[in-house]
Amino acid sequence: MKYEKTSVRQILFAKAGYILMSALFSAAGVFMILKPEISTEIICIAAGILLIIFGIIKIIGYFSKDLYRLAFQYDLAFGILRIILGIIFCTHTAGVVNLFFTAMGILVLADGLFRIQLAVDAREFGISQWWLILMIAVITGLFGVLLLLRSAEGMQTVMLLLGCSMFSEGILNLCVALCTTRVAASLSEK
Repeated sequence: MKYEKTSVRQILFAKAGYILMSALFSAAGVFMILKPEISTEIICIAAGILLIIFGIIKIIGYFSKDLYRLAFQYDLAFGILRIILGIIFCTHTAGVVNLFFTAMGILVLADGLFRIQLAVDAREFGISQWWLILMIAVITGLFGVLLLLRSAEGMQTVMLLLGCSMFSEGILNLCVALCTTRVAASLSEK
């Protein structure tokens, strides 16, 4: 019984963390769209902090016992990767500006691809919003590809693209958290 209450708390914490981090990623994306001239070093540090926090939340989510086990199924590896990249972005800002955009493009693309798979799995589970997850995952993945192909673009254009990528990443994670995380009724009643 204590284990079940702990599991419910973990699921609820991870879901709330996903929602909060999704809102922060979306807000950061909107900010970058509105202020593309912002310093890349500030963006590296801010994104690094967000990645570290979200990485921790993803790891907690992975170890929770969500009913569908869809939202958090790849989050151990993604959580660790986000933490490592976050630490690198925070500690080596001057030397990682080009790596930053490439790494963010890969993260966004990979998350979009894994969420496409999640949408297919959600359809098999009978989750009616699977198509919404699929649509947003495809858009997010496309932003990741565009961010990777940014080679000859000006810095403001790249920042706009990063802002769009972070906004769609936030919306995708919000959609996944709201549509695919469930606590079994027997667990939540105890």
